[in-house]
Amino acid sequence: MATVDFDAAALAAMAAGDPDQPVVMLNLLRYREVALSGHGVDGLTGREAYGVYGQRFAALNPRFGGEPIWMGRAANTVIGGEAWDLVMLVRYPTRRQFVAMLQDPDYQSIAPIRAAALADSRLVETTQLLPKG
Repeated sequence: MATVDFDAAALAAMAAGDPDQPVVMLNLLRYREVALSGHGVDGLTGREAYGVYGQRFAALNPRFGGEPIWMGRAANTVIGGEAWDLVMLVRYPTRRQFVAMLQDPDYQSIAPIRAAALADSRLVETTQLLPKG
């Protein structure tokens, strides 16, 4: 069974931060050639399976407030050796909402589709350095 492996210490540190602070999550995604079977995405490419995950996530998302603010295809890695297919920045109104999403049973039920679709990924919490205004 495909699972999403979260770094428990990093998630605990995130949860310990200001719960009302907005966060932007940097997503780096590399698709599998063929999605892992057993998650309702049998026979699909990783890209296609991630599309299934995206549709199901979109149905849940109003509860958590995630707003994609930028998405693009990854091109050349100029520094570093990792290759990615897709880069996304997703803004959550509060850290609390993001953490709640990861703990939500409905989200946990679709997370294996994400894992089945992706050969590798990174999810990095970011916060704004300069105040707005």
